[in-house]
This record gives sequence, C-alpha cells and structure tokens, in this order.
Amino acid sequence: MTENTQHRVQLAAKLQPRFTEILTLEALRFLEKLQREFGSRREALLARRQEAQRQRDEGEFPSLLRPKHSPALDPGWRIAPVPGELADRRVEITGPPERKMMINALNSGASAYMADFEDSHSPTWEGTVEGQLNLRDAVRRQIAYVSPEGKRYELAGKTAVLQVRPRGWHLPENHVLIDGRPVSASLFDFGLAFFHNARELLARGSGPYYYLPKLESHLEARLWNDVFVFAQRELGLPMGTIKATVLIETVPAAFEMEEILFELKEHSAGLNCGRWDYIFSFIKCFRNHSEYVLPDRWQITMGTRFLRSYSQLLIQSCHRRGAHAMGGMAAQIPIKGEPEANRAAIAKVEEDKRREVRAGHDGTWVAHPGLVPVARAIFDEGMLGPNQLGRMPANLKVSNEDLLAVPGGEITEAGFRKNIRVGLTYLEAWLGGLGCVPIDHLMEDAATVEISRAQLWQWLRYGRFTAGQFREALSEEAKACPGPRAREAAALLEEIVTARELVDFLTLPAYQQLTRAEGRAAA
Repeated sequence: MTENTQHRVQLAAKLQPRFTEILTLEALRFLEKLQREFGSRREALLARRQEAQRQRDEGEFPSLLRPKHSPALDPGWRIAPVPGELADRRVEITGPPERKMMINALNSGASAYMADFEDSHSPTWEGTVEGQLNLRDAVRRQIAYVSPEGKRYELAGKTAVLQVRPRGWHLPENHVLIDGRPVSASLFDFGLAFFHNARELLARGSGPYYYLPKLESHLEARLWNDVFVFAQRELGLPMGTIKATVLIETVPAAFEMEEILFELKEHSAGLNCGRWDYIFSFIKCFRNHSEYVLPDRWQITMGTRFLRSYSQLLIQSCHRRGAHAMGGMAAQIPIKGEPEANRAAIAKVEEDKRREVRAGHDGTWVAHPGLVPVARAIFDEGMLGPNQLGRMPANLKVSNEDLLAVPGGEITEAGFRKNIRVGLTYLEAWLGGLGCVPIDHLMEDAATVEISRAQLWQWLRYGRFTAGQFREALSEEAKACPGPRAREAAALLEEIVTARELVDFLTLPAYQQLTRAEGRAAA
C-alpha cells in the first residue's frame, strides 16, 4: 500500500513472493496516474453504452449512413506504417498467459502470439499477476518451465512476435483499489505490461503491441489512443511506438470501422474479425426484438449473410486505409486417438482459412500449435506476398440490411441441451481458474460461451423453451458434470439465463463470484 494525501493505492489481495517484481511502487504509481487520468472517461463511455442499448431496445438501429463532413471518411488518410515484423501476420496464435502455454505458443511457428488476459483467461489474482511475470520473463527470454514429469520447456531461437490483449473496458480489477474503487482491468493489464516491457522490447528490436477487445464506438478507440499518448509520454517514448489491432466483435463497432481506424491511426495495426463475440453481440444488441431470435449456435457460420458482410466490410475498410484485415478464430482443435474425427476437424479449419485468404484477409487466428502449419499452408498458397493490403473486394457494397440480416436455421432440443452443457462445463472450469476449455473437440472460451448462455436467455424470453425445461435439463447436466464447482456453476448459469434482463457480460457476475471465493480462501 502507498498512502499519503495525494496517493492512495491499495492492494486488496495476497502477495506471492515474486509479485513485488511486478507490483513495484513505480508501477503502481503509473497505474494510479492512468486511472486518475482516464477512469472517469471510461465510466462515461460505459454509461453511453447503456444509453445506446436503450435506443436499440426501442427500435433505433445502427446505420452506415454517417455525416459526410466526418474527417474519418475523407478519402486521403491512411494509418501510420507498421514495423517490419508486423508486415506479415499470416498466422497468429492466441492463448492465456500461462507459462507453459506461452512458451509453446511463442515456439509454435506462428507469425505472432497474442497473450490473452481476456477471453481465454480466468482472471484469478494469482493467474493475472503470474501472467504479467510470464510476459516480463518472455520479453527478456528468461522464461522456462519444468513439468511435473520433468520435461523442460524453453524458448527456441526464433519465436513469434509478442502481442498482448488486456481485458475489456467493462471489467474491473477488484484486487487493486485507487481512491477506494477498483482500477479498470484494461488499464491494469495494459499499464503493467507496458511499464515493465516497452523499453525492453524496443531495445531488442521489437515493440509494445496490443489487441483491443470489445470496443463499441470510435470514442472508445479515442480513449485508448489517449491512453497510449499518455503512457508513451510518461515513459519518454516516441509517439507511435505502440501499435494496436482492434477486434471488431460488437455490432456497433462494425458500423464505425473507419472511424475506429482514424482515432488510432498513428497507433493502429489493423482490425480483426472477432466472430464469436460478434454473434453474441448480435443477440445482445437486438435482445428486445423477437424477429432477431437466432438458430442453434452451430448453424451460424461465416457463410451467413450478416457475418459474411461484416467480414467483407472489414477488409474493405482496412485496405482502404492501409491497415491489416485479420481473420478470425476457428474453434476446432486437433483430436487425438480419433483419426476420422481429426480429419473432419482439420478439413473444417482448412475450409475456414481458405475462405479467409480468398476473401482478402491478411492473416488468421488459431488456438492450438498443431493448427499453425495447417493455416500457414493455406495462406502460403493463397497469399504470395506478406499481406493483401493492395487487394480490394470488387464492387462491394455492404448495406444496413446486409449487416442486420437474421440467419435462418432451426432451434433444436439438441442445441438447447448442448448450450446448457457447454455453459455449465465452461463456468465450472472458469471458476476454478481455467479460461479456455476443450469441450466436444472445440476450444471454448468466454466469447464462444457468451453465445450459448445468451441463446438460452433469448430462447426462454421468446418461448422456444420454458424455464422449467431449462431447470430440468440443467439439473441433469449438473449431475453429470464431474468438477468440484458444478453446483456453484449451475447456480450462476441459472441466475443469468432466467434473469429478467440479459446480463451484459457473463464474466461480470462470474468475476464477482470468483473474487468472493478468493477472499474466503485467503481468510
């Protein structure tokens, strides 16, 4: 704790032996400056989200028709050039900042690795600070891991370019209080990663690179840009040192892609199709409209009109401004011991990546090292240069109707039960500290599970199933769930699925439950 009349930072958590290497007085003061400078703007923008949702609930939908005088729509501007190591991003791998996973991802042969403090990370206090320690050690090439079986993991000579995804603007970090209130999790994750590693990365010929999740407007991008300017000034680094890729994973952001690039243009590294959160956002944004009820999650593919149109618009918007247009994540993972099932899974990945490279994407995501060579082979065949920035989708005109088209399909009993099983199994693991979980041969994280639980809420809301049917199925699934937190997870899933209003983010009530449990354990 540092405390005087001007500074008040409290650590409401237990400090493990190495944590003081990250939570230094200087780092905490840097966080304090960030929170004091930007905390109130963040809160105002979160309130703006609620007002925008109220308008959508009343039928005022987003539109591509923007004021013609907007400088973001002027034809001449382009983002600032990116460093050479970000020119070719054909395969990026993502995963939580866990030590062994980080080493494997950096050694995977991918172009870049995104250390994820958001969707694939359960934000326990220990896991979050250890993730920062792992980042620090990886940047300095001091990271190693020895398994319980005695196998040693260490970095290869050539590794993927490191990027970091902090948590979204909506999340708090409950274990660090500034002026008695939790610090923004976004500022906590970014601030510590930047403070400890930016200079070291530059000294090693790289730079501080980030992914920005769940933005809902260009004003939220402007806030990030101002954070970057402030942080670079505080550390005495040149403006534009930071480069950030924005995940377009909310419907409102899809209608402001060029504006988002404009706000970050000196610090922009492009946009990414965050497809799973985008489907969730589609449900959330139009939750008050019965005509927007979606079919089974597994029927909603990138071939549907609203997703295909959003992907095409992202490529067009990025390439018009000289920015990378990154493809999304295929959720399949390699399947051991089942050759036929594995071949089918790999074929789906290949189909997805072939679609992306043909559409004009400059790179793609995978969640497992075993899929890096699969995706790379597809992009090597279809993208002969380092990227496709010079390629524009021919005669593309995306309309409001394209972006808002509801996909067809069925709502089935099997889909209902599978959503319950996935939501329950994932929550049980998340409350135990695991943020990405293989379920039915798919890698589930918070983004994919948001779809499952939001669909359950939507289907109950509009009478496709009853609350009684849900509770009966949930009870059966809970009995079959082997984890020690199955009862706790079932209670949480029931609470949010049967709530009168759709909970904005699954991770908000789950995080409160997680930190309460940590407090009990510490006591």
